[in-house]
Amino acid sequence: MKSTVEHLSPTRVRINVEVPFDELKPNFDRAYRKLAQQIRIPGFRPGKAPARVIESRIGRAPILDEVVNEAIPAKYMEAINAGEVRTLGQPDIEVTKIEDGDHLAFTAEVDVRPEITVPAYDELSVAVDDVEVTDDEVTEQLDELRARFGTLAGADRPAENGDFVSIDLSATVDGEEVEDAKTSGLSYEVGSGELIEGIDDAIIGLEAEGSTTFTTKLVAGEHAGKEAEVTVTVQSVKVRELPEPDDEFAQLASEFDTIDEVKTDLRERLGRVKRMQQGVQARDKVLDALLDTIEVPLPEKVVDSEIEVRKHDAVHAFDHDESKFAEFLETQGKTSEEFDAELRADAEKAVKTQLVLDSIADSEKVGVDDNELTERIMYQAQRFGVSPDEYVQRAQQSGQLGAIFADVRRGKALAVVVRQAKVTDEAGESLDLSDLFGAPEGENAAEDTAETVEAEQPEPATK
Repeated sequence: MKSTVEHLSPTRVRINVEVPFDELKPNFDRAYRKLAQQIRIPGFRPGKAPARVIESRIGRAPILDEVVNEAIPAKYMEAINAGEVRTLGQPDIEVTKIEDGDHLAFTAEVDVRPEITVPAYDELSVAVDDVEVTDDEVTEQLDELRARFGTLAGADRPAENGDFVSIDLSATVDGEEVEDAKTSGLSYEVGSGELIEGIDDAIIGLEAEGSTTFTTKLVAGEHAGKEAEVTVTVQSVKVRELPEPDDEFAQLASEFDTIDEVKTDLRERLGRVKRMQQGVQARDKVLDALLDTIEVPLPEKVVDSEIEVRKHDAVHAFDHDESKFAEFLETQGKTSEEFDAELRADAEKAVKTQLVLDSIADSEKVGVDDNELTERIMYQAQRFGVSPDEYVQRAQQSGQLGAIFADVRRGKALAVVVRQAKVTDEAGESLDLSDLFGAPEGENAAEDTAETVEAEQPEPATK
């Protein structure tokens, strides 16, 4: 086989391949066996008819088609391996010549990873927020812990912010009742903002059995984005009574004997979370600084594919109804043109990030072991609320296992950069992030830091 690589642009090549027919003999043998099983020829058992008889029965063309369809993918892979071509996406293949008995020729145009020159990592410099835990933040965490052990008591007064109410809801659009918006006996914390816009202002001031109507835009369902008249009726008003923050409460709610020990533990946990958040901020800023210093030609088809995936995900929440999605954009004060422009900018940044980190991973010889891949799968499965086995099965069915591997590898590549970049706090003091990103020879990935932050909760261990 002969192959040549023709560079059409920094991100696209044309591979020209010629395959002598003598290299295709195994393909012909398989083609004859396959066709012999599919056709019935008098005098021969299924699968036993010789090649010349099969050709005389169906002609040469179907056999050549079978051989070409089978051979081209394998020969294409052989050609890109021989030419050390780092391809992106699927190729556009064109058969240019079939000289029966002589050779097969085809071309394959495909996007490739461009050559990328990255700066010295220690030349990158970013500043991040200081880590500081205030007394107010500790008090807020303590109040949240007290709320877990609080009790609800009926309040003989109008509802106020922070109260718990039982409400009935109904809504109409253009005078017609919206069934999806109708509910009764719904428990709701006033001021939490977890329901539709305007609900808190409507409830505050209502006593038990009180009712009012207000106008708002629905954000989901068949009438998403439309103005609706919503009626809310308060059935009961309750106030949460919190236990006193004393030593008795500390012994009830935690492993500690005194409330001061609880506060100290909360402060330490908040400090760890903020330290991790500082690491995530450093990671993001270093990545932005890295991207700002590099010019990367972007493969157009790869960017277009990323845009399509992102747009599909955005419209999916509206059952792929473009009109509903347009109405939603209108509620956000955004035009379709503005959305498309933002989508393209985000897609281009995502593709550039992947190309740069893949290039760094190659140059730094970054690998991913089974334990690291398993940890990522376990984390993702927990996020989506499924078992690891189910998550792996879904990933295999959708062809996403390779993407998971690539994400872990890119995270480790970024960690290599963060470890060597200059990261300072607001006062200009250099920060040592090795406990989050590992020492220069470490294996911790920057992506793992974000996961740890999400998992960490600033609260004392409870009994």
